[in-house]
Amino acid sequence: MGVSAEAREFAQFLESTRAKTSTPGLDLAIIRDIVDSHQRASTEPEGVTYAEVDANGVPALWAIPEGADPDRALLHFHFGGAVAASMHSDRKAAGHIAKAAGIRSLVVDFRLAPEHPHPAQLDDAETAYRWLLAQGYEPQNIGSTGHSIGGTLAVLLPLRLLAKGEATPGAIVSISPWTDLTIQNAAVEGNAENDKMLTKGALELFRGAWLQNPDVDLTDPEISLLHADLTGLPPTDVHYGEYELLAGEGAEFGRRLEDFKVPSEVHMMPEGQHSFILAAGRVPEVNQAITQMGQWLKQHLGA
Repeated sequence: MGVSAEAREFAQFLESTRAKTSTPGLDLAIIRDIVDSHQRASTEPEGVTYAEVDANGVPALWAIPEGADPDRALLHFHFGGAVAASMHSDRKAAGHIAKAAGIRSLVVDFRLAPEHPHPAQLDDAETAYRWLLAQGYEPQNIGSTGHSIGGTLAVLLPLRLLAKGEATPGAIVSISPWTDLTIQNAAVEGNAENDKMLTKGALELFRGAWLQNPDVDLTDPEISLLHADLTGLPPTDVHYGEYELLAGEGAEFGRRLEDFKVPSEVHMMPEGQHSFILAAGRVPEVNQAITQMGQWLKQHLGA
């Protein structure tokens, strides 16, 4: 049967955007502007309003569906390899997930590398989480969501809280997560022609800008989820695309969750692209996946 025409059009959009960012000599500010244009792939979610807030010094954006549960919230982290993208590039996609769950979502505009290397992004994630707690949300009523590097942060945040002996969010939705900073999974080479957003070179650039330490251990569990102790992690829903460079990591992370007996589901989108939720509202396969994410969040957050 194959994928929908809309899915093929989305892949073409990603390819054309990647061609723009690959133009030699572009400065980082221009690349970031181009990456923010990925939000054009999403439709505006009907019945969702937005409000910018200061989450204790971290800029953020509420995506608020009509009739949203007032006692629950999502904490959403955007894509971009920790180097590009913003709360604005994820606004519509996060709004679609929020609407599917019936829960408002706080889209976090975490600091970017290379100006702010690791662990600035995770620090901002924790600050935003503590801001939600200060607003009266209970930990078990908060969902941690994100895609690409944001899908990584969505898991690293609960792991950091567990290490501190503190209560974690009640559920995780991690989409296209980057879980192995060694960049050695076979899919990185195997999907080089299929992935229309990422290249191995881009991953290496992101990694260098994010970590900025040539001596760092790339298997350090604080950056590579495949080497982390996942004991006690809240229920985790993993999604990845069959055609993305990180597909092998998504599958392997799913097996790790099972090994640690974390309540989890793993969903592979046939011929799906990296960060496919950027096509929210426009691609049928993506809308179906977002419906499942919403159901997962409702189930585990008691909405």
